[in-house]
Amino acid sequence: MKLLVTGGAGFIGSAVVRRLIRQTPHSVINLDKLTYAASPEALEVCAASDRYAFERIDVTDAAALAEMFSRQRPDGVLHLAAESHVDRSIDAPETFIQTNILGTYHLLQAARGYYERLTGEARAAFRFHHVSTDEVFGALGPGGAAFHEVSPYRPNSPYSAAKAASDHLVRAWGATYGLPVVTSNCSNSYGPWQYPEKLIPVLILNAAQGLPLPIYGKGDNIRDWLYVEDHAEALITISESGRIGETYAVSGGAECTNLQVAEAVCREMDALHPENAPHNRLIQFVEDRPGHDFRYALNSGKIQRELGWRPRRTFDQGLSETVRWYLDNQDWGRRRVAAPGDRLGLHTPPNL
Repeated sequence: MKLLVTGGAGFIGSAVVRRLIRQTPHSVINLDKLTYAASPEALEVCAASDRYAFERIDVTDAAALAEMFSRQRPDGVLHLAAESHVDRSIDAPETFIQTNILGTYHLLQAARGYYERLTGEARAAFRFHHVSTDEVFGALGPGGAAFHEVSPYRPNSPYSAAKAASDHLVRAWGATYGLPVVTSNCSNSYGPWQYPEKLIPVLILNAAQGLPLPIYGKGDNIRDWLYVEDHAEALITISESGRIGETYAVSGGAECTNLQVAEAVCREMDALHPENAPHNRLIQFVEDRPGHDFRYALNSGKIQRELGWRPRRTFDQGLSETVRWYLDNQDWGRRRVAAPGDRLGLHTPPNL
């Protein structure tokens, strides 16, 4: 297949693109606007491949999208392009409305116009895979059941509301216009190349410099963690084999409180970077984020039963790989941190 991957220079998108080029026979069209969170360096290993092409296009640019579909003629779409940082959405929700809602709308329209001109095997093979998040379902209590594919939507942040809206658009374009769509909702991804405004890279890079490790509230908010390479494998599996019209929950099966994550990072840092040990003395509790959902968790039984996917790494294994990568690439991480006044959400610390 020739797959159009939107947001392919982002954290999860770049992992998908690298895996497609390294481990499959597929070709890739990487469509990315190259915002602050993009990492073109993560794709240098793909640039020399004759199966890789890059298109610098904003998903809100309808004309550019239509032209690109006609010229590149992809066999499918894997849509990851999105604004994703909750803190930024609290301070600047309009950016999330533009990219996550209007961008998805324009991409759906471009894909629909292209699909309706396809015939034969090309039409039968085409699919539009939309990548979403567990945050659209809202918050869970401290224990018990996890979200699943038909859980009701109750988004609580501008980010999750914008993603929920995009999910509904995708479903509607499938039901109304017959566009062959499939959706996945994922738990929190972590791993190499993640922009250092999210919890785990912030903890690692701060710990390496002996800086405070900021944790919201009491640190008891719970997330389900999924290593990015495992997530990339799941997304490719869904794009290749997922049933049209279906939704798949993709989970790492590793629920931890934010404080447990911080303590696990500190243990890894004590072993690998003992200069500032014990690192847990750097943990600092800060004012909680507005509307902070208590717990997210997903039941990934469906994708395991139907498509045979399951995560290959435990949280400890993935975290160890992640800490080693950030320690080996500290210069990259420090360069990626936005200068004061350049990032949104300055009234809140960079965190999950």
